[in-house]
Amino acid sequence: MSHPMRVPSRRSLSRLSAGLLVAALAGLPLAAEAAGPYEFVAAPAVDLNRIYRIDRANGEVTSCQYGLRDDSVGVTLCFAAGEGAGPQTPGEYGLIASRHARESGIYRVNYRTGETSACYVQIRQELVVCTEQAGPPPAGTASGAAPP
Repeated sequence: MSHPMRVPSRRSLSRLSAGLLVAALAGLPLAAEAAGPYEFVAAPAVDLNRIYRIDRANGEVTSCQYGLRDDSVGVTLCFAAGEGAGPQTPGEYGLIASRHARESGIYRVNYRTGETSACYVQIRQELVVCTEQAGPPPAGTASGAAPP
């Protein structure tokens, strides 16, 4: 015995659509958290096997790269945060790679303030170091010059 299929009314469809929209919007913060607190970007150098990692909330930058080893499949070498690469003022940080094929560094940006710093691995110290964060100078002044 078959039962006739019930077709939903427009009113019930509109309630269902509204309910699905609310559920989807409520899940957005969970989706952002699921992405994790870190962002990873490869160094722009075409002959370097290095990635940089940033903590999106505090701007701390670290790095890892692949190293060859004759007696095994290799090793992952990681570099801790050194001068200027440690936690910064809380913000919304990200990494941007230049398009320079020989560049091994990366740019750290604070999306809330617009400040930028350059970060790279200081091989002698085996640490990631970053320049001081800076923003554009006031209009009419040269970069790095104090306002009148």
